[in-house]
Amino acid sequence: MTEHTAHLARVPGPLRLFWRALKAIIWKDLAAELRSRELLSAMLVFSLLVLLIFNFALELDAKTRSTVTAGVLWVTFAFAGTLGLNRSMATEKDRGCLDGLLLAPVDRSAIYFGKASGNLVFMFIVEAIVLPVYSLLYNTNLLYPGLLLVILLGSIGYVAVGTLLASMAVQTRTRDVLLPILLFPLVIPVMIAAVKASTGFLEGIAMVDIRPWLNLLVVYDIIFVAVAFMVFDFVVEE
Repeated sequence: MTEHTAHLARVPGPLRLFWRALKAIIWKDLAAELRSRELLSAMLVFSLLVLLIFNFALELDAKTRSTVTAGVLWVTFAFAGTLGLNRSMATEKDRGCLDGLLLAPVDRSAIYFGKASGNLVFMFIVEAIVLPVYSLLYNTNLLYPGLLLVILLGSIGYVAVGTLLASMAVQTRTRDVLLPILLFPLVIPVMIAAVKASTGFLEGIAMVDIRPWLNLLVVYDIIFVAVAFMVFDFVVEE
């Protein structure tokens, strides 16, 4: 093997470069959050306030409370997730990091998946704290594998669309108002399916009745991740 051939063999392939860029972006977001703790703190405080408000507002009996559990959970996740998405991209824009990422010699899809993965991690952390707090406040057991699966699928769909739209809205002056306006109409299917499937698992409904909602979540996730992958380059260019 000549020296030139050996050098070419050491050059990372496109896939390896993609994964290296993806890991670097995720680690950057996590490290920045560990130093500042701004994003998670805001999401957690907001989530706990929503739970407390619902706890005092819904002075219901145990049976009635069980019927609103899925709705309260997903309202909390949706608004906390929107706050996190907005702050995540706004911080990148204000610090000039977004321009640096776009100038980096990496595939733009790696930037999207890196930001989406970081947002998803933050959302999972908030959900992991909200679930036990809700269980204590409402005296309800939420540790159902099926419910956790729904939360996983719903969060992926929500973050997939939200990261794309946050990248678009961050370029405007009214980004804090624009993102919810753009996001909520698009995530209505995932919210409805998540609430229906969550209610089904909590109330012990037959799996045959829950499966269509799970299928809708899976299809939604696949479609919007694919769409975001294809259009993210054009969104950030604008």
